[in-house]
Amino acid sequence: MDFAPRSGVVSAMLPQRQLSLFTATALVVASMIGVGVFTTSGYQLDHLSREQLLAAWFVGGLLALLGALSYGGLARRIPESGGEYIFLARTLHPAAGYIAGWISLLVGFSAPLAAASLGFGEYLKDWLPFSTPRLTGSALILLFAALHATHVGRGAWVQNCAVLAKLLLIAGLVGVAATRLEPGAPAAATEGFPIAAFAVALVWISFSYSGWNAAIYIGGEIRDPERNVPRAMVWGAAVVMVLYLALNTVFVYAAPVEVLAGKPEVGRIAAQAIGGAAFADFTTALIGIALATSVSSLLMAGPRVYARMAEDGYLPGFLRFPPEGPPRAAILFQTFLGLAILWSSELSQLLTYIGFTLGLSTAAAVVGLIRVRLKEGPEVHVPGWPWVPALFLIFVLAVSGFSIAGNPGPSLAGLATLGIGLIAWRIAYGRRQKPE
Repeated sequence: MDFAPRSGVVSAMLPQRQLSLFTATALVVASMIGVGVFTTSGYQLDHLSREQLLAAWFVGGLLALLGALSYGGLARRIPESGGEYIFLARTLHPAAGYIAGWISLLVGFSAPLAAASLGFGEYLKDWLPFSTPRLTGSALILLFAALHATHVGRGAWVQNCAVLAKLLLIAGLVGVAATRLEPGAPAAATEGFPIAAFAVALVWISFSYSGWNAAIYIGGEIRDPERNVPRAMVWGAAVVMVLYLALNTVFVYAAPVEVLAGKPEVGRIAAQAIGGAAFADFTTALIGIALATSVSSLLMAGPRVYARMAEDGYLPGFLRFPPEGPPRAAILFQTFLGLAILWSSELSQLLTYIGFTLGLSTAAAVVGLIRVRLKEGPEVHVPGWPWVPALFLIFVLAVSGFSIAGNPGPSLAGLATLGIGLIAWRIAYGRRQKPE
């Protein structure tokens, strides 16, 4: 079943296992809680009632949990760093792994890194009049790149503290808001259930939940990865699901629907309605911390994928893991890509493109899991087999279908990205790659 890397040799320069279960779970939480939860609900209230919107966030959380449980089986079978790249290369074909790495390089890390850092600059621009959002975002990227390149343990410690601060601030926001919310008027009666609008909302919500698989990118550096990587994904997804439901309950009931509908800054509007300007400033600080930890998690996870691809001969050798310490060259490479996109693109149109393409990548990984399980049997433990992976695939493919129908441009761009990745692999490596 396994396929060898192109060189036929696995490098001995593999990372040391220094990271704990708590660090892995914190990485998952930091990767998930980003700009999506603070901006998308206002748009969805144009088409859904409050109750329908909260139901969509609940379904999105269930999808993330199904994915985390499915990936847990892969993590037990392949307890290494590299994410979908290593999973697909081992379970399907080296070409599939290469395309997954291609997606991670262009879509999974670089574009979200630029988006989160630019969002950080936008939210703090009133507090930093001497800077611009792009300059502020660039400084944030460089700061965390230097931190994670210095020392694995030190970078993880700062990441853990930042995530704890974020969770405490979110808990404070929800706690204060819960005492000041008013039920409001009952929802107006509607004719039927808006299935199309609900499905489109799930596309955006799925993007907000992306990151539940972050622990697999550093699996080779986590202690006891067969146990801790699956736990980190499930625990992280469960924590974020609860927080998302709590936050959105606060957002949608804090102000009249007509005030929130169509507005991206739903978090600040809700906070203003609940506690005035001071509470709105508190919420802005919370969003800034959330985006900063997202930048940190992307710079922590992404370079591990490139380093692993370099170990297997698919990227230049200078990106490989060093004998000791973090993959500094890969971190520098990720930093360059993130800054290039930050300064050259308007990323508001990329959200659907990113969500659609990453969804197909996770679906392919679960197909690989199913293939391994069918061949090797119960030795590959998959909780809820076969229903958990089957339901995950059905949900992802349905959301992808609605994405193509409702917004074909970014979705077709995602399919084109897959096609270009396959052509690149075929030209560079396909004729020389032979499965065992």
